[in-house]
Amino acid sequence: MTYIKFRQIVGPFTVFSRADIRQADSAFHRRRLNEWQEKGYICKVIKGYYIFADRTLDEKVLFEIANRIYSPSYVSFEMALAYHGLIPESVYGITSASTRKTSCFKTSIGAFIYRTIQPKLYFGFDLLKNNEKLFKLASPEKAFLDLFYIKTELRDAVSFEGLRINREVFLKLMNHSKINDYLGVYGQISLKRRVDNFWEYMRHA
Repeated sequence: MTYIKFRQIVGPFTVFSRADIRQADSAFHRRRLNEWQEKGYICKVIKGYYIFADRTLDEKVLFEIANRIYSPSYVSFEMALAYHGLIPESVYGITSASTRKTSCFKTSIGAFIYRTIQPKLYFGFDLLKNNEKLFKLASPEKAFLDLFYIKTELRDAVSFEGLRINREVFLKLMNHSKINDYLGVYGQISLKRRVDNFWEYMRHA
């Protein structure tokens, strides 16, 4: 397969895998990928997944990539909170929730961090569109609860302050009823207590 033909086949993909290529050409040999990497045509993200070297990488494209290279997953935790304007943008890596084991991939295009949640907690994300492509991003409420679920040390005013959550945005954006509904699925009394304490902290901060 020539590079031009290859580009025509997988060009529509934001990130493509060897499986994607073989589906179009069962005779494709992986050494071609090595050649095209050496020529600077493509870049490997993680094992088995690649992007075109000239791909423009903005935040939403990175979200698409995060969803694809470790599935099932959705962007959540600090990254989603920053996207929704709840915390400052200085977030290290694209943080995602997944039902698979906790993993971190440090790649040439950035760090992709995945934290494990129970299968019953795989909900509360929206499918957002970016140039006709979709990516999964946690709602403000779910990103907030996912963070408290993972970080059990968030329990007092000192740790709450360290989150740097924008009080005005939090009180305007968060749906308290939705948070309580979601907490019912988590089913953790200690989590509900910590979340309630944070809510009171934000009301009186």
